Amino acid sequence: MKVFNTMTRRKEEFIPLTEGEVKMYVCGPTVYNFFHIGNARTFVVFDTVRRYFEYRGYKVRFIQNFTDIDDKMIKRANEENITVKELGDRFIKEYYQDADNLNIERATVNPRATEYIGEIISFVKDLVDKGYAYETNGDVYFNTKKFNDYGKLSGQNLEELQAGARIDIDERKKDPMDFAIWKSQKPGEPAWESPWGMGRPGWHIECSCMAYKLLGETIDIHAGGSDLAFPHHENEIAQSEARTGKSFAKYWMHSAFVNVNNQKMSKSLNNFFTAREILEKYEPDVIRLFMLSGHYRTQINFSVELLESTKSALDRLYNAISILENLLGEVKIEQLTDDEKQYIKDLASYKEKYIEKMDDDFNTADAISTIFDLVRDINTNLGVDSSKELVNYSLNLIRELGSPLGILQKSTKGSLEEEIEKLIEERQQARKNKDWALSDKIRDDLKARGIVLEDTPQGVRWKKA
Repeated sequence: MKVFNTMTRRKEEFIPLTEGEVKMYVCGPTVYNFFHIGNARTFVVFDTVRRYFEYRGYKVRFIQNFTDIDDKMIKRANEENITVKELGDRFIKEYYQDADNLNIERATVNPRATEYIGEIISFVKDLVDKGYAYETNGDVYFNTKKFNDYGKLSGQNLEELQAGARIDIDERKKDPMDFAIWKSQKPGEPAWESPWGMGRPGWHIECSCMAYKLLGETIDIHAGGSDLAFPHHENEIAQSEARTGKSFAKYWMHSAFVNVNNQKMSKSLNNFFTAREILEKYEPDVIRLFMLSGHYRTQINFSVELLESTKSALDRLYNAISILENLLGEVKIEQLTDDEKQYIKDLASYKEKYIEKMDDDFNTADAISTIFDLVRDINTNLGVDSSKELVNYSLNLIRELGSPLGILQKSTKGSLEEEIEKLIEERQQARKNKDWALSDKIRDDLKARGIVLEDTPQGVRWKKA
């Protein structure tokens, strides 16, 4: 299995720290609002990575944090006249609702920053004691110039990073690139006692601390959206490795952005969508298939037209499942025939190709294409003369390859007949309205799915071609 490592900018063979196990940390949401479709892609991508590792037999310890103390949270809590904890509790609950609806598996642990204040203070104190951090009027900053490897994830040195960054001038810092790991309390802010006075954690320190506490000094994979590579992950590396003297993560993975109608998603452009808004209109399988139809390191474009196209593609896959489920009740032969024994070997080659694609840096785009090829083959070669064993094998294979992607697990049993009858009614109404184009389209769509309509004096009948 190969993984593209952001740190080295190349694909590397995946060799876990402990054989058969994967320790994986993925940066989670700041819980002050519903998560948007860009976040959704990150969560779906790394849920799929986790699922695929499990499919390949690994035991995965998967940590995804909740940032529940942050400037944005404080601002919104004050606007709503509630506590930051109340706001965090509310949107953690909303996160679980949307993530569950997207068929995202629950993390092994979802730590909250505020549950690790003691550990964070110890972490900051160690950095101060080692000379990597300094205190100024209750604020504690990490001294980036003390950490010689600062910039190695970005592939740039301090001067290059400083030139390309938007930095607020802060006279309390020794260097403009130094970052806060502990913040002194401002009026109206929640705070905790520390050696530097009342204050709260900086953003970057929480992930380093929780990864260390829950996974150890060095982890297999640290992942998140590409927007986190700098400064968040860069800063995590600096403070973690400064404290332990050991490599923080063996592999770094980053998922690319989602554009909306070929523009960067932005509230000012009125093209900002939450996952919940999209879930109200589309099935989770549609959204996951859309998110995974491009390689995770490739930017994807979100639009209603593309979602509709994905929905149609998914319908083709579920139609194949529906036909197979219905065939199980119709076929008469139980055991494989001699010809089918050879054909099953042909079908098994699709699984081999699927694994080959997913082993190549989780290439979900090509893996999905392989599933469509498999379904096309099955649609062509299976029918009422097939054996029950072959139909079962084919059905289970489609579901097996869909499982790491989090799709194609729903049963369609009994729904095919209902759907066809509904379409026949729509066609009859179109004929009454003299809407011949719609009537013909419904007939042709059904024909493409292997359903033939017969207009008789007694009404419309249908059969499988």
